[in-house]
Amino acid sequence: MKTKDIRELTDAEVAARIREEKDHLLKLRLNNAISAIESPAKIRESRKTIARLNTVLRERKGNSTTNKN
Repeated sequence: MKTKDIRELTDAEVAARIREEKDHLLKLRLNNAISAIESPAKIRESRKTIARLNTVLRERKGNSTTNKN
């Protein structure tokens, strides 16, 4: 998921998407532990997507507290 697409989501949608991605990452890691998955890059991409989602969410929370002052 691209950052541009993430910025179009609401805060609730971003939070829900983070939960979904974390679940997906857990499944990928478990599958990789049992038997090698076809593309280990999927694990890396999932981690990066979670990081992007968290970054956008924190930016919004930081901007909302900054604007109040």
